[in-house]
Amino acid sequence: MDLKSKIILISGPTASGKSNFAVKLAKKIRGEIINADSMQVYKELKILTARPVKNEYQKIKHHLYGFQSVKKNFSTGKWLKLVTEKIYTIKKRKKIPILVGGTGLYFKALTEGLVKIPNVPIKYRNKIRNIQKKLGQKKFFKKLIILDPLINEKIKPTDVQRSIRAYEVKSYTKKSLLDWFKNTKSKFVDDDFIKIYIDYPRKDLLDKISKRTDNMIKLGAIEEVKKFLKLKIARDKTSNKVIGINEIKDFLNNKSDLSDVKEKILVKTRQYAKRQSTWARGKMMNWQKIDPKELKKFLKKI
Repeated sequence: MDLKSKIILISGPTASGKSNFAVKLAKKIRGEIINADSMQVYKELKILTARPVKNEYQKIKHHLYGFQSVKKNFSTGKWLKLVTEKIYTIKKRKKIPILVGGTGLYFKALTEGLVKIPNVPIKYRNKIRNIQKKLGQKKFFKKLIILDPLINEKIKPTDVQRSIRAYEVKSYTKKSLLDWFKNTKSKFVDDDFIKIYIDYPRKDLLDKISKRTDNMIKLGAIEEVKKFLKLKIARDKTSNKVIGINEIKDFLNNKSDLSDVKEKILVKTRQYAKRQSTWARGKMMNWQKIDPKELKKFLKKI
């Protein structure tokens, strides 16, 4: 398999062993690893985001891990700009870029391009939200279809968030959300990529998630959240979405005991893994699905 001109993408549900596999692959093919996980960018949240450990960093170059402050939002657009630069830089060094992570939207943006819609002012967006609340979703969706008929078969009538987004884009830009998407292109072509999805059997994955949750607590996740809370992060910051922060916060405020915390984190992580698997079935149909037991064979073939 000729990999010299390729960009390797490795995805899979949380706790599926993506990082470990990426390191083994990188050692074999002179690769460098780039983060494709939206939460592993935060420098203050190492344990809860399961960032690769330092001994892995020392063996193989890792990029875009733990560089962003939790006080600032981080978007797909920012990631795409940084990752594109990293890919070109790594290729100049005659190394192979290996992107690893579980954020499906990142991979979609890289391989298909990211839609560039003009920023809709917050006051305008709030105005649309108020209209939706006043009318209710059923009447609001009917109003949306009159405004933008193209949306009718692309958004479910019950999807509040996407309905509001489609309405605000059409009314502000005078152009359908679908038209913006049609003009979106990637800087790369599909042949540039080797796409690998680690297709972990659900039962085995649930066991791994359970063990990792216990390990996070042992490694100091509670202390990590204590430090995070002291920073008094604004509610609108994306770092608040990291699984475990709210659950451990309740524990620190004596609203739950440690066993409850573990169970809640476990449930949320399982739900997240299920969403990742659902995304993969719908959006990653042309990816090579590999059972974790077959990863060693895959490495031998390279």
